[in-house]
Amino acid sequence: MSSVVVVGGTSGIGREFASARVERGDEVALTGRDADRAGTVAKEIGARGLALDLSRPRDIAAALADVERVDHLVLAGVSRDENRVTAYDIDAALHLVTLKLVGYTEVVHTLRPRLHDASAIVLFGGQAKERPYPGATTVATVNVGVTGLVRTLAVELAPIRVNAVHPGVVGDSPYWRNRPAEVLEGLRAHTPAGQLATMADVVDAVDFLLRNRSVNAIDLSVDGGWLLG
Repeated sequence: MSSVVVVGGTSGIGREFASARVERGDEVALTGRDADRAGTVAKEIGARGLALDLSRPRDIAAALADVERVDHLVLAGVSRDENRVTAYDIDAALHLVTLKLVGYTEVVHTLRPRLHDASAIVLFGGQAKERPYPGATTVATVNVGVTGLVRTLAVELAPIRVNAVHPGVVGDSPYWRNRPAEVLEGLRAHTPAGQLATMADVVDAVDFLLRNRSVNAIDLSVDGGWLLG
């Protein structure tokens, strides 16, 4: 049995991963910005819920004070952002940069004494770093930053392994599944295999990165070959 912490585990892929690890028999703590929601979701899947807001990094240490040994740490907390240079929202940009780069790093800093040599960490980025779109000004930049963060953490924390997963369009995720069929079909048509990634695919990829002891400091794309389209 492993001790697993999933930051951003109340919805979407984070919740799917937390649930999968509970079903496997692991001891899972998941976090969400809202204490009630984190507690409700945790109760539903058999985990432990903690209130933690990545955009408030100075509060992270207190939020994680009761977490003990950590075998696997997954930083899945994300924020959807559309921010164009022509109408730049500084507050939104600062929120996202703080959440992913400062917040992720502070979680690792806080939990470092509770990690051990065989621990592993996975950070969530995204394929906007490779294929930006109008409005991806901040999110594309931040996801490139995740790559740099993975590399420096892998060096600083060695022998603890640190990797990143970069999902593309995840067709059955809460963000995408209710999009018009023609939108999803157009995206699907641009993948060599003719199919979009699923949440189960991303969960499996995260599990692989945590489990395989020869994989370290890499960016794993889970997009069905979408970048080739």
